[in-house]
Amino acid sequence: MLPLVTPGTGLGIITRVTESIVVRRCRTEDHAAVLALAPRLTIGVAPWRDPDAVREAVTGWIRDSLAQADTHNHAVLVAQSQDVIVGVVTIGTRRHFAGEVDAYVGELVVADGEERQGVGRLLMRAAEQWARDRGLRNLTLETGAANHGARAFYRSLGYLEEGVRLTKAVTPSDANSPLAS
Repeated sequence: MLPLVTPGTGLGIITRVTESIVVRRCRTEDHAAVLALAPRLTIGVAPWRDPDAVREAVTGWIRDSLAQADTHNHAVLVAQSQDVIVGVVTIGTRRHFAGEVDAYVGELVVADGEERQGVGRLLMRAAEQWARDRGLRNLTLETGAANHGARAFYRSLGYLEEGVRLTKAVTPSDANSPLAS
């Protein structure tokens, strides 16, 4: 059965063989469960990045999203299976460098063991509805270049890669270099 998203709500229900998943707005009592999903955002981060700093950063992203959840241009939606939070998507707006305001997925996380069960697809469909309800033409997001699973998932939903960030490690400059300030 395909996910059902009710227009104007950003909420939906997907039925699996054994249970239903409901997407709804995050509530205060969900915060601990949502924060517990944050470490999954470290998957696919470049190996040269400090893992402790990455873990701290992704937890901060989730905290910030939870703090802004009920403001005008932000939402945090959770996927709930029975009484368990099995996924979360955070949505806001972001101005593209060309000037257009896009809906923006800050984080999409599916609980370990719930991958490939339709949770991420349902959360993304709800995020797309959130964007439509606000009259936004595009929904954008970012993921790590090494996160091949996520990139394939987003491609399967029709997302196109628009930008690429390149990184090169450089050594600290020589204090005697004419370029040192």
